[in-house]
Amino acid sequence: MSDRRQRIHSLVIALLAHQSDLELLDDDRSGPGGHPLGGGGDAGNWLERNRRVVQRYQSLVRSAVTLDALIEQELGSDQLGGGAPSA
Repeated sequence: MSDRRQRIHSLVIALLAHQSDLELLDDDRSGPGGHPLGGGGDAGNWLERNRRVVQRYQSLVRSAVTLDALIEQELGSDQLGGGAPSA
């Protein structure tokens, strides 16, 4: 795994650790007896919920990528400028 990918992975894990209400995707067999959508569930609600969960994870990953890019920028400007970055 590349250094950048490892850093982003670590940032995602750290962001996930700060989530108080972490949701996981539901599968279509989560109902009683293993019937699709619980034997009478609403496919639209199931899809919408899973879409929201995926969007939340995507947001966490985008945040980690942004944080990594900001860290790289700060390290680059610090190394190029020879001192602490100006605030």
